[in-house]
Amino acid sequence: MVEENERGPLGLPTRKAAGSRVSPVTMTVFLLLAAASLLAWRASGDWRVLAAGLLGSALAASSVKVANQWERVVVLRLGRFKCLAGPGLFLIIPIVDETPMWIDMRIRTTFFAAEKTLTRDNVPVNVDAVMFWMVGDPMRAALEVEEYQRAVFWAAQTALRDIIGKTELGAMLAGREQLDEELKRMIDERTGSWGVEVRSVEIRDVMIPTELQDAMSREAQAERERRARIILGTAELEIADKFSQASRKYHDNPEAFSLRAMNILYEGLKEKASLVIVPSAMVHSLDPGSILGYVTALERRATQATAAPAEAGAGPA
Repeated sequence: MVEENERGPLGLPTRKAAGSRVSPVTMTVFLLLAAASLLAWRASGDWRVLAAGLLGSALAASSVKVANQWERVVVLRLGRFKCLAGPGLFLIIPIVDETPMWIDMRIRTTFFAAEKTLTRDNVPVNVDAVMFWMVGDPMRAALEVEEYQRAVFWAAQTALRDIIGKTELGAMLAGREQLDEELKRMIDERTGSWGVEVRSVEIRDVMIPTELQDAMSREAQAERERRARIILGTAELEIADKFSQASRKYHDNPEAFSLRAMNILYEGLKEKASLVIVPSAMVHSLDPGSILGYVTALERRATQATAAPAEAGAGPA
């Protein structure tokens, strides 16, 4: 049996010597048969009955195996493949049959990385990725490749290095989803003959040298500034078009132009500015003398209209 709880230096399962996994059912069978042998020995008084009983108990108990729901067991008879057993209870012939591999059928997670690998445009990068995979054909995984867990790991790492060497840095940073699909396809082609199915591969991180990070940051900043200048120039063109349309309107209507100039002056004064500089051309366009004279005449007429009724009411008194 392969003990998959212990990990090696690469984080992969390490293979121990094959052995029988002792289950509670096996222990129960052995204890019951051993107790029966002990009773038979006490009844007969012959130690050979006890020895034969204990040996038979051990052999009978070793023939009883129990596999978990997610496990499949490779059964070999005299070194040749016999069948896949499990899940649940199954029996083997002691000494003749053996169960060297208990294969986990659940989805597994494998982390792998490529350090200081050159991209297509000769940029050294460190890439981390994670792969989700499972054993689809336990018989092929047990018979076609030795330690399929390690084989899957090395196949994934080699495929990652290959795809980095074929991809430019910009495409790697911008199109991770496409790289994930391509990497999954490459790994699946290599592991398909081993009975292993790759469910998905995801690139977790792409680390580039610090000097290149600074250069890319400056490049991105320059690109944003270029776009900002283009947007500002486009806005200036639109404003110039609107001003051109407004100038044609004001050319045919001097009064509207004067009112617009007065509004501009009012907007400047309402900000509580202590000093307002008005161009002389604007002063001439406003024609303050005529406007003030017109306003004074209107106020004089309003005053006379208000005073006339008052004088009429005071006369009879």
